Amino acid sequence: MSAFDALRIANSSMGMHQTWLDALAHNISNVETARPTTETAFQAQLVVAEAREDGGVRVAGIDLGDAEGRLTYQPDHPLADADGYVRMPDIDMSGQMTDLIMAQRGFQASAQVTKYAQETYTTAIGIGR
Repeated sequence: MSAFDALRIANSSMGMHQTWLDALAHNISNVETARPTTETAFQAQLVVAEAREDGGVRVAGIDLGDAEGRLTYQPDHPLADADGYVRMPDIDMSGQMTDLIMAQRGFQASAQVTKYAQETYTTAIGIGR
């Protein structure tokens, strides 16, 4: 594998991990988004990644979480229905945080591969001089 192949693959990985990080940040920031029971709940964004034929990775799409959410009893909430319920997203915060750590580590690993590939390329140019 050449340094250019490593750069291309690492770049595709960084792009996928950045999309994943963005989706997780969006989910985490909306974990307490309440809606009336007559509306759908906030839907978490779930990044779907797939391998490319050249060894890289790409975002195949973004699936959405459960629109049903969960009903929470909050009678003092301004959006509560007559029975005191609001619709909250069905997002598991611990799962989101676990995914956030994995996405961050994947992004960091891809950045390190990019750094090593650039150093290898620079060394090869120096040898050729």
